[in-house]
Amino acid sequence: MKIGELAERAGVSARALRYYEEQGLLRAERTPAGQRVYQEDDVDRVRLYQQFYAAGLTSSHIAQLLPCIESGHTDAEQRAMLREQRARIHERVDELMLALARLDELIDATHHHV
Repeated sequence: MKIGELAERAGVSARALRYYEEQGLLRAERTPAGQRVYQEDDVDRVRLYQQFYAAGLTSSHIAQLLPCIESGHTDAEQRAMLREQRARIHERVDELMLALARLDELIDATHHHV
């Protein structure tokens, strides 16, 4: 598929896909005319990257994880980074849950004053 189709199906911009390619996170084949061509599984790969970015991982973190994403195996350094990122995300989830509870309290306390 071409870059526009991948961008649409994965919910990102073509610019983001070119950035992923520059960072070594995504590989495209090229047509004789130089157009990028992607594989079907690149849709899921880009969606995974988006989840990682949304969770606060950087391009370098994602690049560090590529071998284990592809092979299903991790080394000690990758496992340490995964644990660190998981702990950071868990802390953020706790903060968001607290904010959600506060909003619920505010909604509950003020819904009678409409």
